[in-house]
Amino acid sequence: MKRFWIVCLWIGFSLFCNLILAQENRRQIVVLDPGHGGVDSGAVGINALKEKDIVLQVAKEAIRLNRKLFGNTLDIYLTRYNDTLISLGDRAKLVKVLQPDVFISIHCNQAARKAAQGIEVYVQQPNTTMISELQSVSENLSEAILLEFDQALGFKIRGMKYANFQVLRETQDFCPGVLLEVGFLSNMEEAEHSRKEGSVMGYAMVILNAIFNYLKG
Repeated sequence: MKRFWIVCLWIGFSLFCNLILAQENRRQIVVLDPGHGGVDSGAVGINALKEKDIVLQVAKEAIRLNRKLFGNTLDIYLTRYNDTLISLGDRAKLVKVLQPDVFISIHCNQAARKAAQGIEVYVQQPNTTMISELQSVSENLSEAILLEFDQALGFKIRGMKYANFQVLRETQDFCPGVLLEVGFLSNMEEAEHSRKEGSVMGYAMVILNAIFNYLKG
């Protein structure tokens, strides 16, 4: 895995490309959904790191970077801002009300096989009721995220997958949406990497850059 210092060089390139977009387009709405929260810790890492904590840190860091580096180009909302358990239905309701340009539910992975590593992005499983155009652009968003994790941070890419997760199923007709799994907490290397403050910044920056690239089409 490439070390975080690579992100420092990459941030400069991202600013050059994306500040142009910031000046030319309206303020587009993004909903980030830090998974779990409260009594639901989500995955617990081999190093005791809790999924609910890392994904909230990443989402908050995305807000900070959007403000500091991109002049609040994106209008970012979170489904939770603290260690609170919000029902999946209520998370979906927020998306339905805001009808954002992008919806990303952020999670960490876990597996019985400790060697499992890498990034996965899930898109709603195709069904007879969904809007085909939204399905297609959700797939484009997924590919943009995977590309950034590969090129910027050097993660193993496990690819785009399909699932029937509630937050995707209940928002499928309102906006492009994906569920992102940011590495495996059951893997010592990725769990220790996720513990670092610089890694949180790297994850957030990758997510932002992927969103900008997706919005640029």
